[in-house]
Amino acid sequence: SDKLKDLLELLPEHDLPEDLKSKNCKRCVVVGSGGILHGSELGHLLNQFDIVIRLNDAPVQGYTDHVGNKTTIRMTYPEGAPLSEHEYPPASLFVAVLFKRVDFNWLQAMLKNETL
Repeated sequence: SDKLKDLLELLPEHDLPEDLKSKNCKRCVVVGSGGILHGSELGHLLNQFDIVIRLNDAPVQGYTDHVGNKTTIRMTYPEGAPLSEHEYPPASLFVAVLFKRVDFNWLQAMLKNETL
């Protein structure tokens, strides 16, 4: 618990982005990474939701006809976090889901610019 307290002190205090805070979220959808949408051609429908929450690092590029291209929130474990900064759309929110000791080691490395 001491390590967690130390890590929380390193985090900048931020609220949700204004554009996300102002959304009413009348229609939200969670898109998983299991591949069940492949071949569905539901991308256009998924893009119409107010908020699109994507899980893990399932690819969007090359599959937009099936999974859409809108991402409001991306939630993943650290090992599923995109490796390239180009994979973090500026208009979306990245949420790291931490629960294992190694996840907190990852967070510390990210915050202190350390090598894992």
